[in-house]
Amino acid sequence: MGSHGSTVWIVFTGLVVALLVLDLGVLNRRSHVLSFKEALSWSAGWVALALAFGLFIYSREGLTPALEYYTGYVIELSLSVDNLFVFILVFQYFAVPPELQPRVLKWGIFGAVIMRGIMIAVGAALLARFEWIIYVFAVIVIWTGYRMLRHEEMRVEPERNPVVRLAQKLLPFTAAYEGPAFIVRSRRGWFGTPLLLVLIVVETTDLVFAVDSIPAIFAVTDDPFIVYSSNVFAILGLRALFFVIAGMLDKFEYLKPGVAAILVFVGTKMLVHHWYEVPILLSLGVVIGTLAACVVASLIKSRRATNS
Repeated sequence: MGSHGSTVWIVFTGLVVALLVLDLGVLNRRSHVLSFKEALSWSAGWVALALAFGLFIYSREGLTPALEYYTGYVIELSLSVDNLFVFILVFQYFAVPPELQPRVLKWGIFGAVIMRGIMIAVGAALLARFEWIIYVFAVIVIWTGYRMLRHEEMRVEPERNPVVRLAQKLLPFTAAYEGPAFIVRSRRGWFGTPLLLVLIVVETTDLVFAVDSIPAIFAVTDDPFIVYSSNVFAILGLRALFFVIAGMLDKFEYLKPGVAAILVFVGTKMLVHHWYEVPILLSLGVVIGTLAACVVASLIKSRRATNS
């Protein structure tokens, strides 16, 4: 397992906080719907930052850790796309006005960064103490890939969400949205708004996806810092990526089967790691090659359908 001193963690945490403040607190302080062109520009910027951080890891630790970081980043980013499809369904279910969606995404990112850090710490501790846990992670990853190949979609059923039901028991809710407010106060006391329920569903959905995605990255490396940094850089770009995906929702038909195939490959790699260690460069090639093939095939089919 990789070893990183507290200084590295503190510096990285400071970098993440600074990026969040710059993005969500300064440049995009007023939540607004990004145009497709603007979303593409922001997404490209976040990818560039993620790639640059990989070069930083390479300069400090060498090629293998850098390749592990890049592989983990691509895996997490590809899984995030599937996560965003569900977010779109959540917004449609609750009829969230477009101008309020960026606010939910903004706070969702804050929560996701914190939750991923906690889950990665727990996962790393389990792997360090119980080596056989890697096989449990493998089964989780392969089963997730199998479900995706069978097109078993995650259903948006807020009424069955235990966290949502608990919130409704603890706090009365207004019938309609109250602008960007999550909680409002009236003469009768404090009330939650439907936007708060949307945020709760988004956060719990991300938690479910984290259970699938974090074990997948532990197949690439058991270094908690590499796992966390690759996760965080993928999460930081989700807000802009959401608007890219929303603008091209009908153009990525083969992306989900591709992500499913990657999960099956990663899970299999975890199962056989005791007998055969798949080279990290090969893993990165399989992940990027599969995604590229699926995107190209999707775009070709979409263009043919448009021209026919």
